[in-house]
Amino acid sequence: MNIQIIGTRSDPETRKAERFFKERTVPFHFVDLTERPLSRGEIEHIARAVAPEELVDRDGARFKRRSLAHMEFDPAEELAADPLLLRTPIVRNGAKATVGEASATWARWIREARGG
Repeated sequence: MNIQIIGTRSDPETRKAERFFKERTVPFHFVDLTERPLSRGEIEHIARAVAPEELVDRDGARFKRRSLAHMEFDPAEELAADPLLLRTPIVRNGAKATVGEASATWARWIREARGG
């Protein structure tokens, strides 16, 4: 398993994802979006596993402040320009990815990796 958790330290959902993997002694790499935004290529790679529309945090303050609800926009383009619009946590496992809380999927990944 090659787990990567993408989010922010201040996001409670991201902290829950970190805790999930720590409790199961699964090593992971953390990417803090406030320190290192994702490149357009990374966003496109994630969008192969998760629909780009699902990556946008439509309930977040940043989305509302930018009035994106009233505009047509390309999710990949907006996310590349403003990575804090991402819905977090994003958890990657190779070519697979989840957005938001997905503990059932994460548990399945762990079982599969451990041969069960």
